[in-house]
Amino acid sequence: MAVKAPEDGYTAEPFVPERGGLPALRRAAAGCRGCPLHRDATQTVFGAGDADARVMLVGEQPGDQEDRQGRPFVGPAGKLLDRALAAAGIDPGEAYVTNAVKHFKFTRAEPGKRRIHKAPTLREMTACGPWLAAELAVVEPELIVLLGASAGKALLGSSFRVTQVRGTVLEEEIHGRRERLVPTVHPSSVLRADDRESAYDGLLSDLKVAARLLA
Repeated sequence: MAVKAPEDGYTAEPFVPERGGLPALRRAAAGCRGCPLHRDATQTVFGAGDADARVMLVGEQPGDQEDRQGRPFVGPAGKLLDRALAAAGIDPGEAYVTNAVKHFKFTRAEPGKRRIHKAPTLREMTACGPWLAAELAVVEPELIVLLGASAGKALLGSSFRVTQVRGTVLEEEIHGRRERLVPTVHPSSVLRADDRESAYDGLLSDLKVAARLLA
């Protein structure tokens, strides 16, 4: 009988340390094999920012640049997010940023060609959930900003629709804690939009809702 690999269990739970702050979590996450996504990714991309941050921003997964550099939101979408946060009145340096999934999932059009982002499945997001739960337990943010549909589904379930609730304030129990959340679109969707200016204004408007809650 073949021995099951850890990734076949689709849960990061066995890899999450019982104690320690963000540095301990980051070290442990580097060796996570809780789902098959670790096989193709360059490295785990854990959250980054202040352990005492009042706001946590949660995206979908690392992109190509994040996978190469090992830090979240360092690519074009991250730069746009920083600009929008600053314009909304939230200091990007005082936020904690992370993703629902910690490994880059991608396809290639042809061997050797650029890697194309592929959305994670709900099973993959659920497998990675223990890391997000651990980050929330350490940071204890006053507010969570959900960046896009996948982040919303990871924390609020598969029925989440970002277009229906963006820019509103939600109160939900997440991983045993009562949380306030403001959903908005992922900044990468602004970069893909036909009317970028209008899409950016929408993101900025949603982030201003978050800024008012933190004021």
